Amino acid sequence: MRQSPYIFLIFTLGMFLGCKSAKSLTSTGTLKDNLSAKQILRENQRQTADFKTLQAKVKIDYMEGDQSTGLSITFRMEKDKRIWLSAPFGAARAMITPEKVSYYNKLENEYFDGDYSLLIELLGIELDFQKVQNILLGELIFESKQESFSASNNEISYVLYPEHQHPLLEIFYLINPGHFKLDSQQFSQPFQKRILEVDYNTYQLIDKEIVPQNIHIVAVENNSEIKIDLEYKSVSLNEDVRFPFEIPSGYKEIQVK
Repeated sequence: MRQSPYIFLIFTLGMFLGCKSAKSLTSTGTLKDNLSAKQILRENQRQTADFKTLQAKVKIDYMEGDQSTGLSITFRMEKDKRIWLSAPFGAARAMITPEKVSYYNKLENEYFDGDYSLLIELLGIELDFQKVQNILLGELIFESKQESFSASNNEISYVLYPEHQHPLLEIFYLINPGHFKLDSQQFSQPFQKRILEVDYNTYQLIDKEIVPQNIHIVAVENNSEIKIDLEYKSVSLNEDVRFPFEIPSGYKEIQVK
């Protein structure tokens, strides 16, 4: 696995919010045995964050095997349109749109400009812009309207899962009984020996919107494991932001097999 593009592009899959005026949320909800899957999903969808633009500073720790690295970056989003990332001094940048993923690294003189294969290879599940955005916002990765769900309770969360789990991709959503945002979303591909787990450890209230505060991501394939811890700081919503991005000439293209 090439480390340089993955370390930077993994940031798109977990960075989100932190704010000097943010209020951390704690769950005071009580699990109810009589809530149906439809009722739980309806409450979850009511908490969907609604904004036009977002800007934040994000500290991310990336761990793969015995190797680890940390970096603080600038993150900007125009909801449903584009996601922009920039390392300090513009040493590396990425732009994600519904059409493609683009990335360049001035330190390595390399770039990627293509489909979602770079992110798909990293996390092992099919991704598009909406799914990436959903991960960032603490929303269900897969559209819930396309499935009929069953519900049960574990010790602290409501557990939702498709009534007919596909043998190639098992899905579990753990939903908080207090604010009805995701506690975790988990995906397993048994035949490929792949697991993806995204845990939303804490949330915060920003301008009346509930957004993630700390996220922990684990991606496993066979005996290889990647972990990402995210700390979100200095977010602002609905301000005018710029998205400068231009791949320098003469760089080597990253090839994804």
